[in-house]
Amino acid sequence: MISTELVDLSRWQFALTSMYHFIFVPLTLGLSFMLVVMECCYVATGKEIYKDMTKFWGKLFGINFALGVATGITMEFQFGTNWAYYSHYVGDIFGAPLAIEGLMAFFLESTFIGLFFFGWNRLKKGTHLLVTFLMAIGSNLSALWILIANAWMQYPVGSDFNFETMRMEMTNFFDVVLSPWAQAKFGHTIAAGYVTGSLFVLAVSAWYLLKGRDIEFAKRSFRLAAAFGLIVSVFTIHLGDESGYLVAKDQPAKMAAMEAAWETAPAPAPMTVFGLPDEETQTTKYAVEVPWVFGIIATRSLDTPIPGIKELVQENEARVRNGIIAMETLTTLRRDPTNTELQARFNAVKDDLGYGMLLRKYTDDPSRATDEMIAQAARDTIPGVNIMFWSFRIMVACGIALLAIFAFGLYYSAKDLITTKRGLLKATFFALPLPWIACELGWTVAEYGRQPWSIYEILPVHLSTSSLSASSVMGSLTGFVLLYSALLVVEMWLMIRLIKTGPSFLGTGRYFFERNNQAAKE
Repeated sequence: MISTELVDLSRWQFALTSMYHFIFVPLTLGLSFMLVVMECCYVATGKEIYKDMTKFWGKLFGINFALGVATGITMEFQFGTNWAYYSHYVGDIFGAPLAIEGLMAFFLESTFIGLFFFGWNRLKKGTHLLVTFLMAIGSNLSALWILIANAWMQYPVGSDFNFETMRMEMTNFFDVVLSPWAQAKFGHTIAAGYVTGSLFVLAVSAWYLLKGRDIEFAKRSFRLAAAFGLIVSVFTIHLGDESGYLVAKDQPAKMAAMEAAWETAPAPAPMTVFGLPDEETQTTKYAVEVPWVFGIIATRSLDTPIPGIKELVQENEARVRNGIIAMETLTTLRRDPTNTELQARFNAVKDDLGYGMLLRKYTDDPSRATDEMIAQAARDTIPGVNIMFWSFRIMVACGIALLAIFAFGLYYSAKDLITTKRGLLKATFFALPLPWIACELGWTVAEYGRQPWSIYEILPVHLSTSSLSASSVMGSLTGFVLLYSALLVVEMWLMIRLIKTGPSFLGTGRYFFERNNQAAKE
């Protein structure tokens, strides 16, 4: 039998490291192109203040990038340590984009980051701008290949199961790279990163304005961040809608859990704005619904029904039973691999092989599974409704709030009234955590919503782990908690210290602390 304790600890460890790593990723993505915009202003106008802005926000970018690299490396090692069977079963496919990311994107990004910091006095204006642009491209390419790998986990195209090697093998590299899931996840994720970078610059600039420090520097930073943030917020919402459409089409269980859709409603289905899902009774109390909206958004039509949880469980129970046949046929085929009749029989049920594997959580021999085991395996295919329901709604609420902040911020900044709107400035500063909350909840929806699969409908999570003791995973999990907590303290100390110093650290003599010190000497 599979050790559920080992699986749970392995999941907790990977969730901890990945969600901690993603504290740094969106800010790296967002600040990278914010720096390009600022340096473009410097090259176009020749005004030194834009150069100072690029250097100051670039310093914060560098601190964040360093911590992101340090926390990201451990994630890839975990595939070999904690998820050995996963690596064996799908490594030929999943490993390819990760290898490309390391060989191409990471080295490109790292090289140009060095030139960005040390090339100011060695490169011409235009050349340094090109370096900054290539640094941003490298950051985004790094995200691209990682998201291609993740998108394949969500929508495994360009691959096939080989009964002779008992592994998934790539059949078409370009199907993996050009998957609609890869495009949607990349677009939505980097747009969310741009929102994060924009709000970071906006919030810190608002703090300077509230303190009455470095007013011109803060006003220009605020205006650029508000304009950039408003544009990318609209794109983030649009690309999120596209991701939702793909989920409804390819992962109906995830969509049903997000909406707490217990029953299959007549098309077009209503959207539940608020409610209290009850998983025991499979009802949603105090539901506030908007007619038609869910069906139109999720299916782009007025007549396509969206299956509810109860219907999906029934369908998946049939697939589990079909998966038992697939496993039995595979066992026979392994003994007689040249039998074309067996191959044809296996190919007819191969798509449900993963559903049969779900039973390995309850019995070592799925062919002897009881009706209750089969029913439980079918229920397992629905992720936790309450977590999905609230994660999605809080994420959307954060996105709407950020859109409003960018819109009002740009309006009053363009009219040069932002220094008089202290309420808006305070709201902007206290909104600083919102993009991170939205990003983390977005990944919760994406990854928790894929459960119980590590590879959707192909490989269950409980079969993906290594042959480790639970105590060894607990030991490494504890070590990661302590190490990452220390790194977080260091990161926050460095960032806060630099923010408090402000652009005065540049040593130009034009900013708050330098002028105060000069005035004191005089």
